[in-house]
Amino acid sequence: MTELPPPPDSDDDPDPRLRLRILFGDSAMLGPGKAELLDHIAETGSIAAAGRAMAMSYKRAWSLVEEMNRAFRAPLVERNRGGTRGGGARRTEPGARVLAHYRRVERAAAAAGAEDIAALKSLLSDMSHQK
Repeated sequence: MTELPPPPDSDDDPDPRLRLRILFGDSAMLGPGKAELLDHIAETGSIAAAGRAMAMSYKRAWSLVEEMNRAFRAPLVERNRGGTRGGGARRTEPGARVLAHYRRVERAAAAAGAEDIAALKSLLSDMSHQK
């Protein structure tokens, strides 16, 4: 059996990340970007500010919100038109539930795959020269 090289120094290499995308047929999807957008909308009360926090245009952020709102039975984000306070947006209660379910699936997948992810990491070549 061939001897494997020692694993890369774990202090220098970031931990592997699992990025989960859930596909609902051919037309709907929920993944890390949309989940992060929902978080930022809840924090900022604004689709534009949420997009800026993610280095995303308002047009792209609004497009993702529209996709999510079409995909689910109830809107995940509600927009308030302008006015004296400038409008804004809020993540709805269904949006909070969808996000909570997605985060639980992420945690479950990470826990279930932790051993295999660690094994994959131990088989990586030294990538410090690629930085």
